[in-house]
Amino acid sequence: MSWCALKSFNVPAVDMRSFRTRYPLAAVGIGCASVAGSTIWRSSSRKHTAAAPFASLSTSASPSLKEVVATDKAPAALGPYSQAIKANDLVFVSGVLGLIPEFLSLILGFWLSIPDWEIRLIEEQTEQVLKNMGEILKASGADYSSVVKTTIMFADLKDFKKENEIHAKYFPAPAPAHSTYQVAALPLDARIEIECIAALPKALLD
Repeated sequence: MSWCALKSFNVPAVDMRSFRTRYPLAAVGIGCASVAGSTIWRSSSRKHTAAAPFASLSTSASPSLKEVVATDKAPAALGPYSQAIKANDLVFVSGVLGLIPEFLSLILGFWLSIPDWEIRLIEEQTEQVLKNMGEILKASGADYSSVVKTTIMFADLKDFKKENEIHAKYFPAPAPAHSTYQVAALPLDARIEIECIAALPKALLD
């Protein structure tokens, strides 16, 4: 390969006769390496006649495989992320909170004097979360029936049963795959956050 490099960059050939006179052992070594390199290169060239001696680095960038999904009918992102991203025929919806889009405030309920206000609180937040998620799915061209996976995060796993009752109303059979976690805390002290993955309808892909 050293012979190939010298050849490609038009470096003057070394006068091996004078080199042998001064450094007989080194000359033998370089001569052997040059012959071996030439033999290897010729053998490689026969197998890959179209290959260039050196690889070229492409500076062109491939087009983006991601498409942002955005709608003002659902709460705007609270940080440097998108409401959802479309990629590889799938829609990846970021974690959604029970925020009212117009006010960006959590549904807190207005019946604090009722003994079961905490239960109603999770119910109200879950309803709003799923309504917001529906708007994002709609903006992407999908809907609740397109969802293949949901991930639900609770501030308190005791809310699991109530969430399930509401969850079942939104996602028709076959129900999506489902993961549930209790976390230490959620943004804005929310009680629930849900994210999902949906498959785009075939009609949009044809």
